[in-house]
Order: sequence, then structure tokens, then C-alpha cells
Amino acid sequence: MANFEKLDRLLEGFVEDGLPGCAMQIVKDGETIYEKYFGYADVENKKPVTKDSLFRLASMSKIPLYTAAMMLYEQGKFNLTDPVGDYLPEWKESKKFLRKPNGEMEIVPTSRPMEVTDILSMKCGLPYCHTNAYTEDPTVKSMQECMKPLWEKGHFTVQEHIAAMSKATLAYDPGEHWTYGFSSEITAAFLEVVSGKDIDTLFKDLLFDPLEMNNTRSHFFGDAQDRLVKFYGWNEDGSLKQIVSPMDEKHLPGPEHEAGWARLFTCANDYANLLGMLANGGVYKGQRIMGRKTIDLMRANGLHGVQIEELQSDGYPYNAGYGYGYGVRTLIDKAGGNHNGSLGSFGWTGGFGTWCEADPEDGVGLVYLHNTSPNNEVYYHHRVRNVAYGCLD
Repeated sequence: MANFEKLDRLLEGFVEDGLPGCAMQIVKDGETIYEKYFGYADVENKKPVTKDSLFRLASMSKIPLYTAAMMLYEQGKFNLTDPVGDYLPEWKESKKFLRKPNGEMEIVPTSRPMEVTDILSMKCGLPYCHTNAYTEDPTVKSMQECMKPLWEKGHFTVQEHIAAMSKATLAYDPGEHWTYGFSSEITAAFLEVVSGKDIDTLFKDLLFDPLEMNNTRSHFFGDAQDRLVKFYGWNEDGSLKQIVSPMDEKHLPGPEHEAGWARLFTCANDYANLLGMLANGGVYKGQRIMGRKTIDLMRANGLHGVQIEELQSDGYPYNAGYGYGYGVRTLIDKAGGNHNGSLGSFGWTGGFGTWCEADPEDGVGLVYLHNTSPNNEVYYHHRVRNVAYGCLD
């Protein structure tokens, strides 16, 4: 039996040192072996974090997205080498920026069409573009021009979003580099086409219902808004301050609140069901959800050379030791990542403080949740990872 006293002390210490609250759950071979809640969901009203507390996932919404993609792949809905334009006609042709020897930028056609593998592995050539803030990046400027009509409209569907962005100029040929960004939005629209369902219905049918993830959704339902933990930052003196997440409006029901693909919220129990299934070879409570070999493909590193450097962001330690598969980072170098887990462990993170990893070698799924800005991910997540793996038998 694993002893998690060190993990208890770590998470208790986070709260004592100023984190408002957090949740942690670990499953092994489909069974929960650790589940604890610390601190407050609402500091001002002394409302504790509990199993019913909901957390904003931000980019950790990508794990369900790409899991759904790989489930449709193993159903024969598409091949990874298919051109995206076969499903989303606006993307049949694309253009890119080419820097000339004199330093000037020229716009030329890409050398090949964008393929499904490119959007599943963050190699489509488009970063994120959330605002119209000034930038010197020519690709982001191009994206901002494409977004102007939608921003002026004030709301838009994921299909409208990707149709507008299809006119943007890529930073490079599809597949040439790794850039975190708009690949996920294209993927969400692509999955709607290949499945014949909107993305929320697809998630519900493929994942949320079979995995009993009844509290994981894009839009508020019932008392979900009340159960969402408050979002906090810090004043200069280190005291907590409640802040507003612009993402929260996307969770409100109604088309007037749509802004492309809405990110998800979840609770620890729900997300542990997903990570447990991925760590357990695709099986949840005796039912096969997806194939073990498909999960192996999903977590296989597909980066090389400069792409590894791009993932690891010029020495930023957060992704050290990791490569990248289809929608997940995957451990390829334990020493390089200062990582005491297993090679091939895979997962992702969220900008508000969420972190997860699945370790198929030991059948272990780990989920950690907090919501702050800044999220201080290197400080919190690496300690959680190191201590949690160190507690396992």
C-alpha cells in the first residue's frame, strides 16, 4: 500500500503558503488510491474545496479533445495523412510567410496541404490569437485581420472561427515546426465534421457518459456555476485577490456567449476517470473505451530536432524531458526532465493551474487542480509530480 503522507504535507503546505485551494486524485489500475482536497474554493466565505468543486481546465481541455480524435481514428473515420481540406474545404489551400535573403517577408503557397497529423500534433503553423493587442509577429497580425469581423460581431461558432482563420498566413509549412496554438480549434471543427455531431455532443457520447464524467462540460448546468471555484491572483504584498477570468463567459449557455470552442470545467473525480482509463490501456470499469495500441500511438513522440527545442521553449524547464505526440506531451528523457516517473508517461497542463499525467507502465493516472493567475506551474506542478511518483510503490 502506497504511503501518501509526504503528498499530504506538500499540498497542505501549498495552502499554508498562500494557495487558495487545490484538489488531487490518483488512480491505479482503475481504483482510486489517493483523493484529497485542501483549502478554499471561496476564500472570502470560507467555502472549502470538496469533491463537488469544479475547476476551469483551460488548455487541459485538450486531453478530451485529442482522446476523442484518436477514438474516431480507430473507428476508421479518417487517416492521419488525409488533407484537412478534404473535410474543411476552406483549408484546401494555404499560404505561408517566407523570409527573403534581404530580410523582407514574402507570402507564398505552402509546399503541401495541411494534414490531419499536423493539427493533432501542433504543427499547423498558427499560434494563438486571442486579442487585437499590438504584435510584431506577421502571422499573428494576419490572424488578427481575419478575426476582426468576428470580434466585432461579438460571438461566433467554432466553424465560423476556423473558416475565418483559413485566410490567415501560416508561419511555416505544415509539419515543419511545433507551435502551440490554433491546431486545437481546427481539430474541434474537424471532429464535428467527421462525427456529424457538435463537439459538446461528441464529448458526451464518446467520453463523458461512458466514463461517468457527469460534471465535465463546456457550459454551466444546474448549480455548476456556483460550484466553480473562485479565480484568484496575488497582490504585491502576497495577499490573495479575486480576479475575473475572461474564459468564464464562454461557459454561459446561449449562442451570444460563444467564442469558438468553449473550454471545459471538471472535478477531480471526473478527470481521474479519464486519466485512469488512459493509464489502464483504454479500459474503464471493465469496459473498453479505446484501444491500448491507439493510446500508444497517441503518446508516441513525433518531434525531432528543432521541434523538441520549440516544445521546450529555449530552456524553460516546464517541458524539459518531454516530446509531444497527438495532443499530449510524453516523457522521453527522465534525466533531462528531472522526472521520477516512467518513460512514456503522458499528459498536459492548463494555464489556470491544472496538471495531469497518465503512466501506462504502472497503470497510474494523476490529476492535480487549482485555479490561479499566475499559475506558478513550475513551482507547484513539478513538486506535485515528484512527490506523487515518489509515494507510489
